[in-house]
Amino acid sequence: MEEFLREQIEKIVKLSDDEFSFALSHFSFKALKKHQYLVQAGDPAPNDHFVVKGLLRSFYIDEQGKTHIMQFAMEDWWISDPQAYFNKTNAILNIDCLEDTQLYYISIENREKLCAELQKMEYFFMKKSNAGYIALQRRILSLMSQKAEERFTQFVTLYPSLLQRLPKALIASYLGISRETLSRMPLT
Repeated sequence: MEEFLREQIEKIVKLSDDEFSFALSHFSFKALKKHQYLVQAGDPAPNDHFVVKGLLRSFYIDEQGKTHIMQFAMEDWWISDPQAYFNKTNAILNIDCLEDTQLYYISIENREKLCAELQKMEYFFMKKSNAGYIALQRRILSLMSQKAEERFTQFVTLYPSLLQRLPKALIASYLGISRETLSRMPLT
């Protein structure tokens, strides 16, 4: 599992064995079962999580009780409640496991220490944050400007493996459409 984290980091920066051992010492490991919460709204959310195995979703429940899916995260992806993580506040998002999950996590304090000591890791986290901002912008623009079928096509193109791993109701919720609308779309 350590090698999986190292591969993720080394897609962006190369680390010596000593540098990787030092970086790894700032992370912790956790395993969760399907349906278990990683983060619950209202609780502290002091960690950013790297998914080694499994599938999670982050979601917000509005005042009317409607669930809004913000993100899915599968192997090789990161997930947290960014507002709570960076501002050291309580979570506004929930994150739960859609499959049994294994992940590495890092606190904001350990991340800051690691980045101060190993500039390569600061660069790594900056690149990962930028990629996350770009994905979020793409998602917001898609919800604002694309028709349901276009959003579905984009989802299938970007995340083909999720089509088999997620119930259609969750895909529909993520796309902001009804389950019935999704069922009328051709599966590509």
